[in-house]
Amino acid sequence: MISKTSRDGEPAAAPGCDELPDPRVEALVNEVIGRVADKWTMIILEVLNEHGELRFTRLGELAGGISQKMLTQTVRQMERDGLLIRTIHPVIPPKVEYRLTDLGSSLSAAFCGVWTWAETNLQRIEDARRVFDEVAAGAAVRTKRA
Repeated sequence: MISKTSRDGEPAAAPGCDELPDPRVEALVNEVIGRVADKWTMIILEVLNEHGELRFTRLGELAGGISQKMLTQTVRQMERDGLLIRTIHPVIPPKVEYRLTDLGSSLSAAFCGVWTWAETNLQRIEDARRVFDEVAAGAAVRTKRA
């Protein structure tokens, strides 16, 4: 859970905001972060945003590596959250299609900022990791010698 408290333990405003957060909004933000931090939710958002309405099997293929069980669980939770719509066509065999709602599309658009940030900062992060790993490896060598 994201904690919004100041150093003295008092409630603090959300980052970039001047007002104290509504506890309901804070709870929703924590839930949404938990949901979208899930790898499969992010991938399904991206696939549906890129390809539009898709059948269950095709969605799974484009998601790459997701099990049928995990795909079912993920799309059900996304449907519950209002991020996608599942349409069942009364044919044999059953035809089920999924598409993003406006809410899902807006969340997908919000993630564009994360992708842009990652793309812009990729080299800096890789450099920081390399330096960290080198320092950690050097510390491990010094510990073994002692």
